[in-house]
Formats: sequence, C-alpha cells, structure tokens
Amino acid sequence: MSKFTRRQLLIFLGASAGATVLAPALRGKRFDRNLSIAEAAEPLKFTPVRLPHPLPIYQQQNSYLPTAMGQGSALNASTDTRLGQYNVIDDVVVPPEYERYVIVRWGDRVFPNQEEYFGYNCDYTGFVPMNGNNPNDGYLWVNHEYISFPFSAIAPEAPSDLAGFPETYPLVIGQTLPSDKTSIQLLGEFYYNLGGSVVRISRSDRAEKFAVVSDSKNRRIHGLSGLGINSQRSDQYKSTTSWGSKSYQQGDQNYLIGTGPAATQVFNQSVDGLGSKIIGTAFNCSGGTTPWGRILSAEENFQGSAAFFMGVTESVKPDGTQTSYTAGTSGEKFGLVGEKYGWMVEIDPSDPSYRPRKHTALGRFRHENIAIRAEAGKKLVAYMGDDKRGGHTWKFVSNGTVSSPNDKNNSALFEQGTLYVARYHSDGTGQWIPLELNTPTDPIAPSVLASVEIAALGKATRNGLLPLPKRNGIAGQTSDGGIFGVDTTNEATALPGYKGKKLSNFYTSQGAALCDAFLAANLVGGTPTARPEDIEIHPKTKHVYISYTDAAPGGDGYPDSRIFVVSKYTSAVNDTQHLGGLYKIIEDSSDGTGTSFHWQRFVQGGEAGSKDGTGFTQNDNLAFDSQENVWIVTDMSTGTHNGFDVGAAAKQILVDHKQTGNVTNLNAVFGNNWLLFIPTSGPNAGEAIPFAYGPPRCEMTGPTFVGDTLIIAVQHPGEDCPFTPQQTLSRSLEILNLDGSVFNQTRTVPRGSNWPSNIEGNPQGPPKPSVIGIRRKESTGRFV
Repeated sequence: MSKFTRRQLLIFLGASAGATVLAPALRGKRFDRNLSIAEAAEPLKFTPVRLPHPLPIYQQQNSYLPTAMGQGSALNASTDTRLGQYNVIDDVVVPPEYERYVIVRWGDRVFPNQEEYFGYNCDYTGFVPMNGNNPNDGYLWVNHEYISFPFSAIAPEAPSDLAGFPETYPLVIGQTLPSDKTSIQLLGEFYYNLGGSVVRISRSDRAEKFAVVSDSKNRRIHGLSGLGINSQRSDQYKSTTSWGSKSYQQGDQNYLIGTGPAATQVFNQSVDGLGSKIIGTAFNCSGGTTPWGRILSAEENFQGSAAFFMGVTESVKPDGTQTSYTAGTSGEKFGLVGEKYGWMVEIDPSDPSYRPRKHTALGRFRHENIAIRAEAGKKLVAYMGDDKRGGHTWKFVSNGTVSSPNDKNNSALFEQGTLYVARYHSDGTGQWIPLELNTPTDPIAPSVLASVEIAALGKATRNGLLPLPKRNGIAGQTSDGGIFGVDTTNEATALPGYKGKKLSNFYTSQGAALCDAFLAANLVGGTPTARPEDIEIHPKTKHVYISYTDAAPGGDGYPDSRIFVVSKYTSAVNDTQHLGGLYKIIEDSSDGTGTSFHWQRFVQGGEAGSKDGTGFTQNDNLAFDSQENVWIVTDMSTGTHNGFDVGAAAKQILVDHKQTGNVTNLNAVFGNNWLLFIPTSGPNAGEAIPFAYGPPRCEMTGPTFVGDTLIIAVQHPGEDCPFTPQQTLSRSLEILNLDGSVFNQTRTVPRGSNWPSNIEGNPQGPPKPSVIGIRRKESTGRFV
C-alpha cells in the first residue's frame, strides 16, 4: 500500500493553502513548509464501489459490491479485503446513492440534417453554457477519437478471428459498408465518425436529467469536413470530393484553417496546394475548454501505417512537409497531407460562423490534452502532453497578454508565442527548453536514459531507444526526413553528429521545427516521458498536475528511467510496478511564464500491496470538482482487461507477479477501467476511493462537472470482442493482498459488451459509445 502519510498527500494535492513541495517524493529530499492542515469532520458521502483487488479504503469503509444490473450488496469494512470470487457487470456501476443515465449515443440523429448522426468512440467532453453560468442549458462538445470493432470487422487492428461476427454499423446506422478497406466509401465513413459533435443539452432544473434538444447549431465537425476544397487542387485529388451518395457524404466547404508559423512557413509548400486551408480534424482524444467559451480538441494518433491505415504520414522533411504519402492509408486515399494533422484545434460550439482552426504555434505531436492559465494582464500559458512512449511534456507562453479571461479575442494569443519542452532533473528541479531555431542541440544519451533499468536488470528495454531526425551525412545516413533510431548499441558513433549544433541546422524554419516537435524536442534535450495522458491546473495553487499513464518503453521511445519507473526491476512479487503515476510541476515563476520549475513524483501506479503502489493503474484523465477534489479515470489496454485477450477466442494472458521487465499484464488484476475519487479534505482525504467502473472493454473518458452532474464518455464498450452471442468467461487470477502476499481469485466477466442496449431493453443489442450523466439520486446541488 502507499507509503505516504495523509499529510504528505494533502500537501501534494494543494488542500492546504500555500503548501508547496519542491522535490520528488519517491527519491530525493522533501521540503514542506510545516503548514497545518484543517480537517473537515464530514464523513464520506457515498459508498465506495467494490473493485476486485484489495484497497485500504475497504478496511476503513463499508463498500458496495455490484451483483447484477442495478443491484448490489453492502460489504462491511474488514481488515481482510480479499475476494475469492468476483463477477463483472456489463454496465456503468455507480455507488447506490447515485444514478447514471445516457445523454447521447453513437448513431443518434440529433442534427438538423437527419441523415447525419452522432460520431463514434466518444472522448473529451466540454460544456459551454448558453447564458453566462447557467449550468442547466448549453452546448456539449464531444471528441470522437477512432474506429474499432465491432463498428466494422475491417477497423484497424481488428482481430482476424472476429470475421463473420455481427458488426454494429449496419444495426445502428441502418446501412452497409463495403468489405474492401481501400474503398473510398468505407474510409470516408470511418473518417466521418471521427472529429467531434456539437449538441445542445438542457434540463429545466437540477431535478431533471440532461437531454439533447433540437437546435440549429447542433452539428458535426469531422475528419472530412471541407472535403469539397479538393476541387481547388490541380493534382490527382481534384475530383476526390465525396465518399458516397448521402447528403452528408458530399464534400462541403466547412474546411478548417491553420494559424501560426507552420501555416505561413510550411503549409504554403504543401503538395495539396491549398495553403492554410485544411480538410477536417480527426483522431481527437482529450482537450480543454477555454475560459472564453471555446473548445480545444487534441489530434492524437494521426500516424498512418499498414496496421493503422486510418491515418496520414507523420514523418516530415527538413522543411516541415511530409516525406510522401504513406501507401495504403486513408491519407493517401483522400490526399490529406500529413503536416496538417497532429495539432490542437479550436472550435466555438455556440458560433458556427467561427471557422475551426489549428494553432501551429502549439506544436505538432500526438496531442492528448491541454490545460490553460489565463489571467488578466498576464501572458496566456498552456500545458500539453504528447501521448506516445517517450513523448514530452510541453508549455506554451503567448507573446501577447490576456485582457480579460472571458474575452474571445484571447484565441489570437495562440498564434504567436514560445513553445517549451520540459527537462526533468533527478534532484526535483527542471527547466523549460524553448523549441526555437537558435536553441542548442543536446540529446540525452540512451545509456543515461536507461541507466536505472540497466543497473537493475543488466539491460535496457529496446536498448533505451531515442528517435532523432534522419539527416544526410549524420551517422552514415544518405537522405533527409523521417526517423533515425539512436540507442545504446550505436550512440557512441551516432550522437556526436547531433550534439553541439542548433535546431536551425536541422530545420529550414520555425514552422518546420514545430511540425516535427517530437524529434526536435529530443534534439534539444527534452525529457522523454511516460505518456502524459492528461494535465490539469489546480484552481487555487496553479500547480500543474500530470497523469503519466504508462512508463513501459516502446517503438516510439524510452522514458527517462531516472524520473519514471519503466519496468518491474526484481522478481519479488510485491516490487514496484510500472503502471503509471501522478506527478506535479510547481513553477518557480508566479505567473508560470518562467523557464525553471520544481517537480514531484508523488504516487506510483500499481496494486496497493506492491512497494510504492497506490491501488490504481494507468491513470488517464484528471478533473477537479468544485471542492478541489481530484477525479481520475484509468486507461488499461483493452487486451488486458480481466486477464483475457481480445478476439473471439478470448485467450487467457499470463499474470505472474514474479515476472520482471514489462509487466503490463498485471492490469488484469484491476478488472474494467474505472473512475477514482481522491478527496482533499475531511477524514478520508488522500485515500484512493473507487467511485465507478464501466462496461467490459470500455474506457471512461472526458469527465466534466456541470453543476451537480458529472458528464463522462464511455468509449468503445466491447471493443474487439463479439457482442452476440454473448458468453461468460471465467478464470483464476493471481492478486496481491495488502500485506504483499498473493492469493487467487475466480473472475467471471462477459466476453464483450451489450451496453447501453442492455439497459434499454435489448439484452443482446449492439454496444454503442455514449455520453452519460451521473448524479446523486437526492441532489444537494453538488456532485459529492
């Protein structure tokens, strides 16, 4: 279980006004200010949901064990929190004091054009009130990230043994798709289901539930919005302006535009000849809502390949334009040039006349999130994360200043400014390195990045891979553009060619460097990190909270092992597990614009019985509620849920606590993905308290508090598994007890999911990504 005191966690969370922690909690010195902590006397106001694995809260509080749809039993607090049997329910399970309901589903016809429909795989949600601060009526923005089975058996990476099983697209949308993945109609419909949706939701008062209402501003902004501008081209894509016969499949003029350095210095060289005009936004993961009522939507996994054929070219040349179209991808099919994707996109839900724009000053990488600091008379500051293995943590500081945080003219501040990448030092300090042409190049050697794992295991996963831009004449390379992998086997000969220069030696313009931000950041010595899946700013302290979801190295890069636990280092069953963690940055400058900071690694993911483990895994989106409590959702890989791989066969995956190295399979212990509550006041302050879990194979994403309601998306229920005929799977799982010993539990779980059809009268019906509301049955005006 966690080895941190309640006071330490309260200080970390900022519950004590003015509290500051200036060093890593797991390594190095701690300097707190010896501030007292005021403790509220109110008890916990809901019954924690019982998850399959032991947690300290179950020793202290009664818990709610779900037993069937909408049913459960109370378990008394006990020193022994082991469960020998656990049955997973195909539903969103919430405490008995709360209720959940569906607001909008994939396929819902909620737009003026009844041929259009709500998109797939809901992610980030943002709410913009109609009138000032009215929490009962406003526009809801929902991201749509990607396509997966059972939408179609041809979806990227769908397991081959699912061919022949029912698909959901014809059942939900009422039409069929071609069976050829090169079909423009198929790929076009896939693209239509990405991007985002704007829907107005309303209720008469807090006694009512939110529902979608008819509004002329309800609309889709999708992956092929503006496809009609292909007619302005002079190449082979001039006639590629539609993907079917339906009205919404005809190319329109709702294109997006680019702003900032890449729009003026790179897009004017793009082979599409369209300049700063851009077709669509896609691969939209998390994001942020600005104080002035606009949405920032993050384009994440835009990279195309044979497996991820829904994508564009990620690699660019020194001038920032794509190396070429990637054969067999949707980018090649529609003429979508890679340099125009992978940006932060701004949308105004309440104003359809505001043309969405991609702000290139914020950099091109696999955007997952953004957190904004807007204060009158000060520069606009935005924090962002690059969700890839070895991706970076970023900060943007505008050139201009904020007049009023609510002024929509603040959007122009995203067009000019400085983008910085974070470099963490092991002593708890850090610096922000500007991504500018005159910045010196100083990549961190792979042997240094991997030094902790090498010391523990004698070798480094993937040899400490550090990707750098391929350039003619360096390390024997004979071409420009793309990626050159430096690792412990070749660093002695390869690194000297990259050191002691400037970014201007590698890129022809500032815009070009921004188009290749990930590799440019490695060049200047930014710290490769553990997939920053969300960043939030504490509403009072302004400390920057970062949810690093997984430190396992991969083909994209190697997180710095001096900062992150990248693998399980010993065969001890209770050794630290590399399953994410919660970090914090404390700026040394009062307004956040400075170039130095301190950082803290506070809680490490992993079972509560493991060394340093906190009882959760692969933490993803964060949210603060109105009382500054912290809410966290988890993002376990679909193929590890409950110890069964995806596909029709549902093969059991190995769960062995004695393993060393990459032990991601231990996610099986935690069951389905879930929503975690960490109170920052009262007698339970600092405890990891499970609040809800989602249907099998789903991910719960985009938590947004609107008055007394939590709006949250349920993404990909039943992903990559058959939904009918439904079967029940059962196996034994090895789990850590709180004392560090292991025990076995029999786990039963549906093979796939029928949610939300199963709660709406169709037990064997299709699963549908949806947005739901959660609220207390007896509302007090607050969520908790």
